[in-house]
Amino acid sequence: MRLFPIWLTASKLMLQKQILKFIAVGVVNTLFGYGIYAFFIFLGLHYMYAVLFATIAGVLFNFKTIGRYVFDSNDSRLLLKFIMVYAVVYGMNIGLIRLFTQWSIDYYTAGFLAVVPCAAISFILNKRYVFRTKVMQ
Repeated sequence: MRLFPIWLTASKLMLQKQILKFIAVGVVNTLFGYGIYAFFIFLGLHYMYAVLFATIAGVLFNFKTIGRYVFDSNDSRLLLKFIMVYAVVYGMNIGLIRLFTQWSIDYYTAGFLAVVPCAAISFILNKRYVFRTKVMQ
């Protein structure tokens, strides 16, 4: 009977460690992706294209960093699933930026504000659908 609480505690600790790794890697990934987004906004590109190009570059960069350092995976076969997750995150990002700019928030700030909710959805979708592992029994 004691194994369940021990396993539950170990599982919680593992999830907390994984979330902390995701945040650490996410800071680097966010600086990379937001830097590309801000660069394209600076060049005068429409925000939808700026997000698109930042997402494409980010997918390639993030797949390796998130896969390896957060989920301990080097499986390149997961790239298509990862791309599908980022398609969802891209749609959410565009929607949030559109919403924020309707409130008279500039594109730089709107892109920055969209980071946290998009990162949260990215973690959940990557954990559940891309880099999922079998639950201990």
